[in-house]
Amino acid sequence: MIFPVVKQGFTEVSKPANGFILTAGRILFMEKAVIITAFAAFGKFFDNTRREIGIMRKNSFLSMALGLVAFLFLSGASGFAAEKVYINGIDANFPPFSYVNKKGVPDGFDVKALDWIAKEMQFKVKHQPMDWDSIIPSLKAKKIDVVASGLSMNEERKKQVNFTIPYWVIKQVIVVKKDANLTVEKVLADGNKIGVQRGTTEAKWMDENLLKKGGKKFQLVQYDSAPLAVEDVLNGRIIGAAMDDAPALDAVRKKPVKIIGGFGMPDEEFGYAVRKEDTEFLKKLNEGLKKLMNSPHWAELQKTYKLQK
Repeated sequence: MIFPVVKQGFTEVSKPANGFILTAGRILFMEKAVIITAFAAFGKFFDNTRREIGIMRKNSFLSMALGLVAFLFLSGASGFAAEKVYINGIDANFPPFSYVNKKGVPDGFDVKALDWIAKEMQFKVKHQPMDWDSIIPSLKAKKIDVVASGLSMNEERKKQVNFTIPYWVIKQVIVVKKDANLTVEKVLADGNKIGVQRGTTEAKWMDENLLKKGGKKFQLVQYDSAPLAVEDVLNGRIIGAAMDDAPALDAVRKKPVKIIGGFGMPDEEFGYAVRKEDTEFLKKLNEGLKKLMNSPHWAELQKTYKLQK
């Protein structure tokens, strides 16, 4: 029996006593699949063996044996290099872009979009819920491989990770009770409590531009997710909640709340994030994203998750 040994990107095999050597080509590790190309030096060995045992015509048994050896070798070699599965870190409560549905399965616009891209570009992906305020550190620490979950692209994040082409433009708005007689100015008044999801660009922007630079005296209350902030709007713990317009519209469809307008923050764009060094994976994501956005499935996804502009 010949046992392949994987070493430094090559497959090596032991040399039997009769001098027969089976060699295998380089194992190429691609981003999503392992391509194993093997070459067996059967010809010379087969001819020499036929002469030694005096069999010129009745060689079917030997042929079958050699075929079995080749099959076992290739099967064994392929087992040494498992196909990579890319981990997508998601916000588990950011509808309609990403969330865990009632069946406990990751769902949402970004989840299904990346599934389509993975199938089109021939790689495997798994979606992993993460704490949003640690999503970038988790990506850099290689706990995950990509963030496709309504991640805003800003200059601070671009210094740490690379982004794909933008796929969605968002506005920042304030949500209040449906029957509340409130304006943005009244919500931002001194002493009020305003909810915001921790780790988001709107949380950082409001703190830096409205509180520190603008001299406002309201209090920012941080939550693990925008829907949790909406719940506290409804129970009266906070006067309003600041968030992206897509999850705000999702809340309006599901809860007795309304959008009263923006608070001065510039529009932002969503993109998928990867590590700086993962340039080939970034190219693959960009190619797949372009294909998706130019396909009928893009409009279908928008319709499914009620994201039509």
